[in-house]
Amino acid sequence: MAMGALPEELHIALLGPVQARRGGREAAIGPARRQAVLAALALRGGRLVSHEQLIDGVWGDRPPRTGRRVLPSYVYALRRALDVPDAGKDRSVIRGGSGGYRFAAPVRLDTARLTELSVGTSRLLDSGDPSGALAAAEQGLRLFRGEPLAGLPGPYALGERQRLLIERRSLQHHRLECLLQLGRGSEVLADLASPDAAHPLDEPVLALRIRALYGTGRQGEALAAYEGLRRRLREELGAAPSAALRDLHAAVLRHDDTAVLGDSATAGGSVVPDAAPASKAPAAAASRRPRASLPPVSAWARPLRTVNELPGNAGKLIGRVAEVAALTASAPHDAVTVATVDGPAGVGKTSLLVHAAWTLRPQHPDAVLFLDLLTHHSPEGDRPLTKRLLQRLLRTLGMADADVPQDRDDLIAAWRDATSGLRLLLVLDDVGSAAQVRPLLPAGPGSRVLVAGRRRLTGLDADRCVTLEPLPTTDSIGLLRRLIGEARTDADPEAVTDLARLCGGLPLALRIAGARLQHRPSWSPAHLAARMAREERRLGELSAGDRSVEAAFRMSYEQLSEERQRAFRLLGHAPTPEFDVWTPAVMLGVGVDEAEIVLEELYDASLVLQPGPGRYRLHDLVRVHARKLADARPEETVQARRQVLELYVQAGRLTGDDGRAPDGDPQWFDSARDAARWLDEAGADLADVAGYAAAHGEDVLATRLGVALRDYFLHHDRYDEGRTALTTALQATERIGDPALRALVAGSLGLLDYQQGRNAQGGDWFRQALKSARESGDETLAALPLTGLAIQDYLQGRYDTVAATMDEVLPVLERADDQWGVSLALALRSMSRFMQGEVDTSFADAREALAAAERNGRPIPVSQRLVSLADGHAAIGERAEARSVLLRGEVLLREAGDPLLLALTLTRLGSVAEDLAEAERRHRQALALHAGISRRSEPHRTRLEMEIRRRLGQSYAAAGARARARREFRAALAVERAAEHPELQEELRAALAEVDRE
Repeated sequence: MAMGALPEELHIALLGPVQARRGGREAAIGPARRQAVLAALALRGGRLVSHEQLIDGVWGDRPPRTGRRVLPSYVYALRRALDVPDAGKDRSVIRGGSGGYRFAAPVRLDTARLTELSVGTSRLLDSGDPSGALAAAEQGLRLFRGEPLAGLPGPYALGERQRLLIERRSLQHHRLECLLQLGRGSEVLADLASPDAAHPLDEPVLALRIRALYGTGRQGEALAAYEGLRRRLREELGAAPSAALRDLHAAVLRHDDTAVLGDSATAGGSVVPDAAPASKAPAAAASRRPRASLPPVSAWARPLRTVNELPGNAGKLIGRVAEVAALTASAPHDAVTVATVDGPAGVGKTSLLVHAAWTLRPQHPDAVLFLDLLTHHSPEGDRPLTKRLLQRLLRTLGMADADVPQDRDDLIAAWRDATSGLRLLLVLDDVGSAAQVRPLLPAGPGSRVLVAGRRRLTGLDADRCVTLEPLPTTDSIGLLRRLIGEARTDADPEAVTDLARLCGGLPLALRIAGARLQHRPSWSPAHLAARMAREERRLGELSAGDRSVEAAFRMSYEQLSEERQRAFRLLGHAPTPEFDVWTPAVMLGVGVDEAEIVLEELYDASLVLQPGPGRYRLHDLVRVHARKLADARPEETVQARRQVLELYVQAGRLTGDDGRAPDGDPQWFDSARDAARWLDEAGADLADVAGYAAAHGEDVLATRLGVALRDYFLHHDRYDEGRTALTTALQATERIGDPALRALVAGSLGLLDYQQGRNAQGGDWFRQALKSARESGDETLAALPLTGLAIQDYLQGRYDTVAATMDEVLPVLERADDQWGVSLALALRSMSRFMQGEVDTSFADAREALAAAERNGRPIPVSQRLVSLADGHAAIGERAEARSVLLRGEVLLREAGDPLLLALTLTRLGSVAEDLAEAERRHRQALALHAGISRRSEPHRTRLEMEIRRRLGQSYAAAGARARARREFRAALAVERAAEHPELQEELRAALAEVDRE
């Protein structure tokens, strides 16, 4: 923007599909949810809109899982679309601060203009100027381009849409009133006869109809219209017309023109007939001042022969059916159509562009032009400038060298003049920005422009945007088959599949691999796949002649700023293939808002992929390249890797039963639930994080990760993944040689086995953990394995031993302020004392265990203690007390989301219910929860179903419903793998025999 120039004014249109324009150019503001955020800010003027107001107004009762953290990405995208170039946050149209956002720049809203015209219409009507009011009303109605805020989600848009529709209806009513006062009743009747006419019981509209009928000399129809409304009101609502409508009816009966039509419509005391519409003078055509430096267009505007500059269409295009269809779909003949293709290096953008252009060639008889802008294939100084490109285009169309302008603006004008009468196809390859494209756009209606580049051209007003993804495996194999022949492909299809996978679906990589096999007949696909299997050699193998996958990636990398290059390098060492904004935030040491901007810029540069909202990943080969770059700077990489691994440790500790994050670390999560949601999003990759740490020499972190994530895996029935992480951690402790770390990991493996009912294996791990703990000399490390071994003693009926062990463990845990451990030890001692008949001391321990769990603050340990306390109450017949305790546990577990423990709580509530209906409802709720529990949580899933059906059968038996009780006991015995629980089978057979005896 020139010094002293004012920024082009921003216009936002909301009275229809949302649009934003600056200086006549439409901004690409994106999908409906982003439009809803824009509307929520724009309609409030310059007032601050809090994060909570935006979330509630746009998402309603289904807020995003990431909460307010989703807003910066929406605002960032809106700023990019709406701000003037290089505005920065300080001069952005949207400013942040004080917990919200606001519009901070002048903006013209069509809704503001609507309000002005509505107020003006009312004022002119009141002042006796129906002609001026009519003009204002019609201007206001023309602002509507359909339903206001069309397609926008959320309660705020819904409320504003209703308000604007009411305003439109008011304006329509005012317009009809103006027509009546001007004596144009027939136009009123025509409007009221349209399909959009109001509800038949709308009295104000019917009053207009009655007045219009009267004004056009149809008094009888006016009276009939009133009678029809009166009858419908009586029959449908049992009501009568309003007093105002009854007065109007009386005025019609007595031919009171003034009362019916108003003073302005009854000049001279008689009804004014409809006036003939005034003729409209044609608008003067706008003249265009020609530039003196340009020759007459007719001398050179159309080439003497049809020009076709397309490269050859090299062979059949594999896949890309949907993409070709999008690029070649029919387009309007009265406008220039622009389509863009973006994607990472080597994904096949040029091949797709050329193929689509050859398909479209017959539709563009005047010229088919091709320009390679060399954004990523030449040094900065060697790229063709806009002036040189325009000069070349003009010469191609037949302009003499002597006539080609030298001034950039004159060149643009000449190009638009030259193409205004042509229907041509312009293909632009390797484009870097929208600014490169805009001066090259032709002016001829029916012309098309196809644009390809690695960057997403969000600033270009494109009709179609295609993001090219890597080929799926089937198409990748098809391309290899075409390159190396069917015989070699069919000889070892598994190796060809491996080769396709290692190439990551990139056509460039596949073509290079195919070329290497073509020129090495002795190589098999399996041989090349084996050479590529080693990550450090993979990119080196994907090079043939002047083509190299690594070189293509390097060109994209070199286009980045130094700061963004660092971000790209470090993302190569993200612990999981897919990640969210927190990973780069921690690795780069920046806030999440800034990290999101970094990710979006890398996404726009096609260096990261976006598989879902808020989720990112690097293509496999791109990640190899990023790691190679990062490994050249080991100090930077090691620090970032440790920081992000500590993030996983913190999340695991927060979701664990002790609920404590590592001391001294920055706190990235607001709560345990926040941390759990973040771990949920990692999915199946979470189990590999410990392995990633170990593979990069971070054995201590691998150990801490395995232990920290233990409880998260346990409470989500992901036992196999927990075992994978802990096994990796165990191997790391062996390399470290620290007995304290080994005690932690072995104890965790014991706990995992106990949770799966593998008591013997769990006991072995606890004995190993106890041995390592004593070697370390840390008495607190011995507490967990001693508690675990005491559980085994309890299961074998050695209650005295359990109580003695817990007497030894409890002081150690109390000194360590381990409230989770204290709670578990007290609960175990409580159960042992109960089994020995020491009911009072048992209840005292149970209550102390609950208090310790509450001090710990984690809902699942609290719920476990509540279940144990309820079992004690139920065992001595205190059903009301048991029910009260279990109801509290139900509330906690519904919030915590542990389906197994919640099902156990619900079936216990069924056992202490006050009547059979309530008992049956609770047991059925437990069975419904059981059906959703993963089979990976065996044996708990089997035992849980048997337990629920046993308790349901007991409830039926207690109520005298013996047939139903018998059915449930038999169903419990028939559960798959029931034989793994012989003690429960024995109880069920005894219960069945007792029912049969009765």
